Amino acid sequence: MPRITTDRLLRDIRTATAAGLLAAVTAVTGFTAAAAPAHADHGGAAQSTQSRTAPLTYGQDVSGYQADHDWAASPATFGIVKATEGLTFTDRSFARHWQQLDAKGIVRGAYHYAHPGNDPVAEAEHFLSVVNAQPAKPGDLLVLDLETTDGKSAAEVNAWAKTWLAHVKSKTGTAPLFYSGWNFADTHGAGLAEYPLWVAHYSKDKGAITPPADWKSWTIHQYSDKPIDQNVSALTPDKLRSLGRPAA
Repeated sequence: MPRITTDRLLRDIRTATAAGLLAAVTAVTGFTAAAAPAHADHGGAAQSTQSRTAPLTYGQDVSGYQADHDWAASPATFGIVKATEGLTFTDRSFARHWQQLDAKGIVRGAYHYAHPGNDPVAEAEHFLSVVNAQPAKPGDLLVLDLETTDGKSAAEVNAWAKTWLAHVKSKTGTAPLFYSGWNFADTHGAGLAEYPLWVAHYSKDKGAITPPADWKSWTIHQYSDKPIDQNVSALTPDKLRSLGRPAA
């Protein structure tokens, strides 16, 4: 029989003790360290990604920079297009895109690019005048695109967004979506959780994001701008439509 040295005996005791502790932890908690959930890092905070049980819905968004985008050939199941900006600008390709999306029969939406240096109600009215000039359908999405401060404070930008969103909601009977980059939304989006979130975050895989600020969930994730703005929604097309304009 081989001779057991003191050093080997101590090693065996340590190994057995560690194994026993691990077995005890496993028995009590039901998982091991290797089974712990992964977390995504956004803005330096560790948060779990939004849980999903259904496939993601793919969509695209465009503006006058993609005036000739062919929606008939697009694989998108929802499309959102720029309608207006500021107090007077109307996107030259809006009407064409709007009509093509109608012909394709997919979920469609229109967005307004905001300038918080202007009056929010005046900008909201400009947006509504352009969108309402086109035939509307139940389920059409309305969106505020907020990406710049125009030199205003975070509190002022936040108040501006609340006024614009509330005005459009009161005029249309539907809560607009709020679009912005993740960090901008996290800084300026306090108190806006009643409005569905469309958030841009290009450094995360599609759908692998957590909502910023006060939102508990995201509705659309813009995950790339190459070769065109690409998005996924956590909702089905029918559920996306339920966020849009009500039936007349």
